[in-house]
Amino acid sequence: MADKEEQETMNSYKLFLSVISKRRTWVGLFLVVYAILLSSSWNSLNSIVNWYGENHQTSSGWPAVYASVLLGAVFGVLSMAAALFIAVPAIVVIWISVVVTMAFAGKSRRRVVVEGRKVTKEIAGFVFRVLLKEGNFVALLCALLAYFVFFNSYSSSSSSS
Repeated sequence: MADKEEQETMNSYKLFLSVISKRRTWVGLFLVVYAILLSSSWNSLNSIVNWYGENHQTSSGWPAVYASVLLGAVFGVLSMAAALFIAVPAIVVIWISVVVTMAFAGKSRRRVVVEGRKVTKEIAGFVFRVLLKEGNFVALLCALLAYFVFFNSYSSSSSSS
């Protein structure tokens, strides 16, 4: 009886490992987290678009620039938050692996603590730089896309008036 339960547990564990090791799983998880963050910030995105709708009647294209920069910033922050949410488990595993390896290498506890702090700072700095680059890229891409959408809607609404 216990052997059968142990076998079922082992099979479910193997299934979990095979699913979680797939890139599609992580991409899907990233998209789910991004969708949750996007839906929770929908009111702020909607208010930016409504503000543009009220202010695009001016003769200049500046409201399109302001609205596109704001939308780009919101999407950049959202992508950084989603990426950080997904990356945290991998970061923790890497950190634990490095600290355990140092402990097994025969270093003293005090030395492991000192080296662990250094590793923590290095990992955090590296993750911050990568997230910043990714967030800036997404923000730039979204801002450019939003600008062309807003500016084209401004151009077509002013030429038809």
